[in-house]
This record gives sequence, C-alpha cells and structure tokens, in this order.
Amino acid sequence: MLGDLYIVATPIGNLEDITLRAIKVLKEVDIIAAEDTRHTLKLLNHLEISKPLISYHRHNEETRSEDLIKYLEEGKNIAIVSDAGTPVISDPGEEVIKEAIKKNIKIIPIPGACALINALIVSGFNAKEFTFIGFLPLNNKLRKEKMEEIKDETKTMIIYEAPHKLKATIEEFKEIIPNRNIVLAKELTKIHENFYRGKASELLEICDNVKGEFIIVIEGAEKKENEELEFLKDLDINEHYKYYEKQGMEKKEIIKKIAKDRKVPKNEIYKMFL
Repeated sequence: MLGDLYIVATPIGNLEDITLRAIKVLKEVDIIAAEDTRHTLKLLNHLEISKPLISYHRHNEETRSEDLIKYLEEGKNIAIVSDAGTPVISDPGEEVIKEAIKKNIKIIPIPGACALINALIVSGFNAKEFTFIGFLPLNNKLRKEKMEEIKDETKTMIIYEAPHKLKATIEEFKEIIPNRNIVLAKELTKIHENFYRGKASELLEICDNVKGEFIIVIEGAEKKENEELEFLKDLDINEHYKYYEKQGMEKKEIIKKIAKDRKVPKNEIYKMFL
C-alpha cells in the first residue's frame, strides 16, 4: 500500500501561526522532509514532536525526490515542510510532487501561513487579481525582460527580495515605475514586523543597511497606460514617430521611446530614420 505525501505549511515567523491539523499531521507521519533540518527541529521541539528528518532542499531536490518516492512506495507517510510558510512557493517540493503524481501517490495539502498572501491583504491594493513573481532573475537579460513586464502589468504584483538586494531593486523601480505605489512588508509576523508605503523614490531612504526578509507589493499599472501601449503597437513605424513628434519631442527622445514601446534596440530604430 502506498504512503501519503503531505505538503504542510508552517509558520513564517510567529510559531503560534500553525494549524491544529498541521500539528496532527506532523505527529502522525513517519518521516518529515525539511528544507533545513536544523530550522525545522526548532519548530518540532517547540511542538514537542520527535520524528525522523530528511534534508530536502534546492541543491539535492532531484536526487532526494527519488528517495522520498521510494519511502512512499514502501507505505511510509511523509510530510514536506519548508523553512517558513507554504512549501513549493519559491521553495522545494515541486519535483517530488511531479513524481508522486506519476506514481498515483496521494498528495494532501495542509494549508496555513503564506507570506505573499499576508503581504497582499494588508497592501491596500487590488487583491481580486494579482501576479506572484517570486524572486527576480539574476541574469541581466532576463531581469530586464521581467522589469518590462512589471512596467506594463495591470494586476497587483508580489515579489520576494533579499535585504542586501533591496536598494538596487527599488532604484530600478524608481526608473521604470516612478509613479506607482509600493508597499515593503518587513519581517511578517515577527517582532520587527513593519510596512513601508510610498513611491520608489520615497522608499529608498529606508533601504540602507536593512536586515530581515522583505516582500515587495506593487500597485498595478492603470489600464489606460496599457491601452496606450497596445494602440502604439498597432501603428506602423512612421505613424509611431509622428505620434510622439506631435507631442513636441525631439528626434533622439522619440527614437528612445519607440524602442522602449516596441522592446527593440535603439540602434535598430535609429537606422530606420537616418
């Protein structure tokens, strides 16, 4: 008989933020697969639970998934936990779930704390539709593409960011979305929990020597901004040029704007108007 795989949400800071069901599952499973066994051990000690722990993190996810599937096929019940919050969301868990589906192993979600949802509900922004971006790409090309998506996105956006990268990211937002409202949620559910609200330029002053975990929530672009962009994309290159020319822009500025609207290199547009 196959074992069951439980995906268990744990606290994101305050240890009281765990459900009774999660505690029950952690007490009853045979094995707990943890992102950091030392971190999870602190939670288990707090809950007075003693269980075998297996390390399951980004660097061993592929190989360790095979081990977990083997245990499940032997009939053992396993709980997957991350260091904080809900597994799989910017955390390990996806690989073993894919394999479990292939093997017809029962997968049971145990809901609970999730940092992105907690940041969203206090942001004051539209929560009917939102886009979760997670961590921004490190690759310059991919990061630039993602920033363009952020500029045009009309839904509320949620981003995870490390404290040592926060200032650089907010400086980028100052350039691409200077008029957009932003909320920085710091250390959610912890002693130093705080929320900073304002435009990117106003938030820069709190980004020096920051500590702790941050979630960035960004107000979506107004639909009229997006509609204008769609209108410009439908114009041919000469009509696009005349559109900005009528606004009194100089040639150099127009070429830069067209290149940005069409997401192509400036040199490519410049050659067309030599």
